[in-house]
Amino acid sequence: MTFEIIQIYARAANGAIGHDGRLPWHLPADLKRFKAMTMGKPMIMGRKTFESFGGLLSGRRHIVLTRREKWDSKGAEIVGTVEEALSLAATDNSTGEIWVVGGAAIYDVLRPHTHRIEVTEIHEDYPGDTFMKPLGAEWEVTARDDHPADGDKPAYSFVTYHRSGGED
Repeated sequence: MTFEIIQIYARAANGAIGHDGRLPWHLPADLKRFKAMTMGKPMIMGRKTFESFGGLLSGRRHIVLTRREKWDSKGAEIVGTVEEALSLAATDNSTGEIWVVGGAAIYDVLRPHTHRIEVTEIHEDYPGDTFMKPLGAEWEVTARDDHPADGDKPAYSFVTYHRSGGED
């Protein structure tokens, strides 16, 4: 079986994706989308991302790519290489999808293997200590769903990108 490798993240206008181990914003629609898209599927993540969840997310397989040999993994499956992570995610996986859920270093090392990227583009700057650069020319927008600001919630867009073959 061939697997589609998909990255998913939310990114502020200034590139921020994290601050002090958490999301810099609270956007319920983004959390609901993340859950719907990843439910029942294996997720590859780094140790800090796993720890930021505060425990296992129900209904999903947690594969943690880390250099640390010993730490309290709380039920996650631990691997040391990208190849191990992808191989483990493919094992007993009938969904055809492997999700990459963070952080920035994990997105970077898995980007060459990635087919699709699901981004919540938040149309406001936020303070952050973890940032993502905009995607390069090899990524083409194939779907976009815009949402206006609502009360204290910023305007945002759900954007789907597919690799187009252009130069990064």
